[in-house]
Amino acid sequence: MSTSVEPLRIEGSFLVKPEIFPDERGHFLEMFQQRAVEGPAGGPMPVAQVNCSVSRRGTIRGVHSCVTPPGQARYVTCVSGAILDVIVDIRPGSPTYGEHVAVPLDEYSRHAVYLAEGLGHAFAPLSEQATVVYLCSTAYNPGGEICVNPLDPELALPWAASPRILSDKDAKAPTLREAEAAGLLPAYAGSTLIRA
Repeated sequence: MSTSVEPLRIEGSFLVKPEIFPDERGHFLEMFQQRAVEGPAGGPMPVAQVNCSVSRRGTIRGVHSCVTPPGQARYVTCVSGAILDVIVDIRPGSPTYGEHVAVPLDEYSRHAVYLAEGLGHAFAPLSEQATVVYLCSTAYNPGGEICVNPLDPELALPWAASPRILSDKDAKAPTLREAEAAGLLPAYAGSTLIRA
């Protein structure tokens, strides 16, 4: 079985395309292959936690990251419905700082994204409801969480005009400039990923 891993425009982010094997019963795929991501990711991705998020249309989740080190690498896929997955470079000093990559993920293609420690992550359903599963390299640490407002006009993330349903935490999160001024953003270590 083969999985292709393609680099995205932001360093440390990749589109993962697993091979799907259909037959009269349905289909089969390997959702995550350690060997496929460890080369591009610069080493194996330990899995400390698996999250499952169910969201309705109009919901925007993110932009979230974690303080580095240790940070949190994530492997994200949509197992039901469809989402627009958005990776944001929130690392001051990075050549793509403040830029984003938007990737549609859905239950048909079974594509996934891998994002390295220090990158911001957000998503919004494109279907009436969507279920997202993501593997995390470290466990959730509320004290190390970084939130950037997903409606920051300077980021200009490609969300639908309405409705826009955000958690209080995301709605009150600082803009990228405010987070940088407050010293909240993760370090950029050049082409070397920051690992614990």
